[in-house]
Amino acid sequence: MKTWKKRTKAVHAGIRRSQYNEVSEAIYLTQGFVYDSAEDAEARFIKAGEDEFIYARYGNPTVAMFEDRIAALEGAEDSFATASGMAAVNGALTAMLRSGDHVVSARALFGSCLYILEEVLTRYGVDVTFVDGTDLAAWEAAIRPETRVVFFESISNPTLEVIDIAAVAKLAHAVDATVIVDNVFATPVFSDAIKQGADVVVYSATKHIDGQGRALGGVILGSREFIRGTVEPYMKHTGGSMSPFTAWVMLKGLETIDLRVRAQATTAQILAATLEADGALQNVIYPGLESHPQNALAARQMGAGGTVLAIDAVTQARAFKLLNALEIWTISNNLGDAKSIVTHPATTTHQRLDDDVKAELGITPGLLRLSVGLEDPADLLQDLRAAITQL
Repeated sequence: MKTWKKRTKAVHAGIRRSQYNEVSEAIYLTQGFVYDSAEDAEARFIKAGEDEFIYARYGNPTVAMFEDRIAALEGAEDSFATASGMAAVNGALTAMLRSGDHVVSARALFGSCLYILEEVLTRYGVDVTFVDGTDLAAWEAAIRPETRVVFFESISNPTLEVIDIAAVAKLAHAVDATVIVDNVFATPVFSDAIKQGADVVVYSATKHIDGQGRALGGVILGSREFIRGTVEPYMKHTGGSMSPFTAWVMLKGLETIDLRVRAQATTAQILAATLEADGALQNVIYPGLESHPQNALAARQMGAGGTVLAIDAVTQARAFKLLNALEIWTISNNLGDAKSIVTHPATTTHQRLDDDVKAELGITPGLLRLSVGLEDPADLLQDLRAAITQL
């Protein structure tokens, strides 16, 4: 399996077949498991075997298939599937941090990630320092000998800043800090985050992994020691595990993720380049454009610009007018879906932030985040152009 390409791993890795030898993965909808004897139960609670299970909150055969498959796809030793993307972020951070620990994080983050770092961790005595994630000198100045964790989104939400994983990891590893990367925008298709230096990778599986707006889920990936020794005890006792049905949905999503994400990224590149050439908007932000400050880094780190772009309609009123004029694009706050989705971050995903913080992060009143789906590129472009002409 190590020699398989990503598309093959996304279809076949982690398969566990029952005695019936089914083609599609079985859904084991059970909360518990039966033991052959009292001695067997005792032995399993002392140490469960590789393919033995105790309770669905601890593990389940369908969930294990998803964990094995996504780990193979990402190039990680192991993974733990969670109930949501934020359960993955919270679990990866909280499972290892203690009062007095120091974290350095990029400032540009999804609103809920900021909440965990600013409100939850600090409440329990964790010291958090925020930096401009694109500034290596800022990382170097902030990382201290006692820094325990470095955290960032490889592509920030929603302003699409690209962080140099290898460079930041080198600085962090010099003080033995753990590098945790939220890799949602990069996707498992374009990501080589672990090869580039990340110790832990987290995904909201709700996004591209499902890819069709059906279920919430998340996953934490890393070394077997970290996943089973640090993450699993925390997650199984706090209840953030993934359900078997959700795991089955995610397995089905992985079978097509490579085809979907590559098609979406191709369309995103077309839309971004065309809208920028049209010149009707104040700003078009997309890592695949030469005008993007980290274009060369994105090409080197991912090989593509991703499935999300951002545009600036200048004011909230103009942004709302554009939103309401769209016919194909769906107004929602998800991304990575087969349907193209547009979001106004200032009033939705990042609404709770103060205006000065939004301004610092580049979340302007007119900023719109566009998650490109699987529709025909020409139809999506026509819909956007028609809406823009009404501004």
